[in-house]
Amino acid sequence: MDDDALPPLLPRPLTAVGVVRPYAETLAMVAASTLVGMLVAPRWGNSPVDLLYLPPVLAAAGFYGLAPGVLAAVTSALSFNFFFTEPVRTFRISSAEDVATVALLFLVALVTSQLAARMRAGARAAELSADRNATIAGFARRLLSCSTRGQIAQIACRELGRLFGCNTVLMSGVAEIEIVAALPSDAVLNPSDLAVAAWAMASGKPAGRGAEAVSTTEWVFHPVRSHSAVLAVIGLARDDGTNPVGHGQLELLNSLIDQAALALERTRLEGEARGAEQLRERNRLRSALLATIGQDIEPRLTAIGGGINALRRDGSGDREVVSAIGAEVVKLQRYLSSLLDLGPEADQRPVTAGDVTIDLFRRAIAKGGDAVHLTPKEYAVLAELAKYPGRVLSHAHLLRAAWGPAQEQQIDYLRVAVRGIRQKLETRPGQPSLIVNEPGVGYRLVVEQ
Repeated sequence: MDDDALPPLLPRPLTAVGVVRPYAETLAMVAASTLVGMLVAPRWGNSPVDLLYLPPVLAAAGFYGLAPGVLAAVTSALSFNFFFTEPVRTFRISSAEDVATVALLFLVALVTSQLAARMRAGARAAELSADRNATIAGFARRLLSCSTRGQIAQIACRELGRLFGCNTVLMSGVAEIEIVAALPSDAVLNPSDLAVAAWAMASGKPAGRGAEAVSTTEWVFHPVRSHSAVLAVIGLARDDGTNPVGHGQLELLNSLIDQAALALERTRLEGEARGAEQLRERNRLRSALLATIGQDIEPRLTAIGGGINALRRDGSGDREVVSAIGAEVVKLQRYLSSLLDLGPEADQRPVTAGDVTIDLFRRAIAKGGDAVHLTPKEYAVLAELAKYPGRVLSHAHLLRAAWGPAQEQQIDYLRVAVRGIRQKLETRPGQPSLIVNEPGVGYRLVVEQ
């Protein structure tokens, strides 16, 4: 195991020695207090002896829990009664004062043991919480170093397998579910296992051994969910067929699965961002190429057309040849015009909406002939609407174009930007006629027909 590997969370096996030892040591401490009391009583009497039994009670409850503490309380009261109250060496008590002393010792020891046991339980709970937080933080740190879905799957399977001492598998797929990573790497799932995994991914609920949706499979599959979809499923199983995750460890497992979901969602969004960037780069190159075609070819076609017209006027050339060349030049000019309509030349034509002019080519906005300044996000929203004048664009479309794929659900961002645009461009912002809201859908830009 590497130095950064997370420690396993397997329960320590209980042996006969491990079970008996706390009670044996508790009885030994009570016996030691009794021996010290026998040395103290002849000189100072029984009054200080009962205090000698409090340390073993506190130690037993503090180190071993409530049951050993109660045992220490009972044996301390019995020992004090047997060795230090009249008649000695019996469990009978002849003095009312001794009865009160024994009863008080037992009550004090019992209450003290319970308090000590509760403090121990609180300290143990705090320790477990700290261990749990450290485990989650370490798991998240390892996932943060991953850049692909495959790497995340391998890290998740490896660490969950070590933590819970079981076989693990991470699966995903749209049309057909498939294994992305597994521990051990040669893990094989039968058709029943695959069917249960597919059901867990489709329903978004755990399925398999120990889950509410029980089946014959030895695996238990947990969905890996983002805020909007199930990204994958993680399966766990033990070779001995027992439940791989105890009830007390289920909360930790869910937290670790949430970390895996965040990592998978991060890589998905990064992939979408890279795809969008590649698309923008292709569009930029395409626009540059079309602009070059327009600037380099169109003037030459115009010059050729002028030369053909001159030949026609002079009558110095073969009429049929000149006409054929002229017809081909007209076709080329028409093809070029259609091609440029798809490129940046189309963006050079301003969009007019009432007294508002939107010039995307020059990134200029004017109202009534006066320039209007928009913030970058306001311009991005207006520019996207101007690219599709008269069409309703959804909230998600506009948010993706202006803020990126990660902010598709932040409709408040879009509302703030639209409100700012209306304040600057609408004649009556309270009754907008430029950017019209389509309730529950999105916005559209109203342009002149």
